[in-house]
Amino acid sequence: MTTFVDRVELHVAAGNGGHGCASVHREKFKPLGGPDGGNGGRGGDVILTVDQSVTTLLEYHHSPHRKATNGKPGEGGNRSGKDGQDLVLPVPDGTVVLDRQGNVLADLVGHGTSFVAAQGGRGGLGNAALASARRKAPGFALLGVPGDTGDIVLELKTVADVALVGYPSAGKSSLISVLSAAKPKIADYPFTTLVPNLGVVTAGETVYTIADVPGLIPGASQGKGLGLEFLRHVERCSVLVHVLDTATLESDRDPVSDLDIIEEELTQYGGLGDRPRIVVLNKIDVPDGKDLAEMVRPDLEARGYRVFEVSAVAHTGLKELSFALADLVGRARAARPREEATRIVIRPKAVDDAGFTVVREEDGLFRVRGEKPERWVRQTDFSNDEAVGYLADRLNRLGVEEELMKAGARSGDGVAIGPEDNAVVFDWEPTVMAGAEMLGRRGEDHRFEAPRPAVQRRRDRQAERDELQKEYDDFEPF
Repeated sequence: MTTFVDRVELHVAAGNGGHGCASVHREKFKPLGGPDGGNGGRGGDVILTVDQSVTTLLEYHHSPHRKATNGKPGEGGNRSGKDGQDLVLPVPDGTVVLDRQGNVLADLVGHGTSFVAAQGGRGGLGNAALASARRKAPGFALLGVPGDTGDIVLELKTVADVALVGYPSAGKSSLISVLSAAKPKIADYPFTTLVPNLGVVTAGETVYTIADVPGLIPGASQGKGLGLEFLRHVERCSVLVHVLDTATLESDRDPVSDLDIIEEELTQYGGLGDRPRIVVLNKIDVPDGKDLAEMVRPDLEARGYRVFEVSAVAHTGLKELSFALADLVGRARAARPREEATRIVIRPKAVDDAGFTVVREEDGLFRVRGEKPERWVRQTDFSNDEAVGYLADRLNRLGVEEELMKAGARSGDGVAIGPEDNAVVFDWEPTVMAGAEMLGRRGEDHRFEAPRPAVQRRRDRQAERDELQKEYDDFEPF
């Protein structure tokens, strides 16, 4: 059963914004007390956060679909809907977030580092928030905006200072077990190690992490064996250690050819040419292994490598190796540029930037693209004439109608607002006045100008009495 997963495809969906409420305040002797519809709540975000206690992406391998909660709709009495709860997904340190095309969206390194993978939709405004001096009683509210949805790829690249690379059964797991407190699985057959192992080594005042990268064989960079699956774990390491087996039982192998083959795979993978290398001749506790190490050491040193003869079983040469690695790690850390506080860059909006574009397509359709027009369309209830009129007013104030005229649009031409797969298409009429005629000016309700019912009843009764009195005064007896 799989216990280690370092690459998954995740389907994320943020919460939708709650709809606004269209409501009129009513109470005794005051049936039309003004709009009191509350706003809808914001949809929850999907957030990836680095958690040091998480070491694998296994949880998302089994459950790849994740969705945040929706915002609640607004209610009457000026009660706003509850915001949706953010969905926080813990990921291991060193997780890279990519889109389906392989573009890097975020590189999450360091405890607490977070990335919003899907942003929740904003809630719609209720009619109380839409009321103004010109629109005293809106009979509509705005709809909530749907949250972001999409597919992302999570790749885990182990965060370690030193990477042990080499053929299967070269003794990498044994070496990491004696240099640190790590307890990897150790056996005498190839591909015993199926997952990268991490260990912490203390050498003097330097503390560094060391990783055992499994599965490197000829053709690993092209996907053969397990190499391609775990080569990405080498990328973040500052030092590479070639662990060479001096006591192999295979007649066609020797330490120098093993080194050449692994180096070729690292070169094919790319991006690792600037890392310092150390060569470890392992298993010198075996008599033949000691003799072979003494034979190949001059050739390796002639190539410029620092060579250490060690035995993980007999604990020979480990102290010298650990301090040499600590020295290289210290140099690599000192050479890194100092991390500076993130600079806040303010990019003001250009004076001539309208925030939208109007493009005439080949079929004669005029397409309007822009964050505001597309969001406004999603928030409009097209079954409500007053809401449609409000949308027309907003688009007109933004300058959409003027740009359509400049682009050559005429009355009756088709206009689409939004992307091709989810657009609202309508026949354009310049200066369209939408809304129910009973409302007079758009957004007004003449019922608020009428007297209160009790007052009206008293006036009606008084009018009846006045009429009777007039008839009595005009009556002439025979």
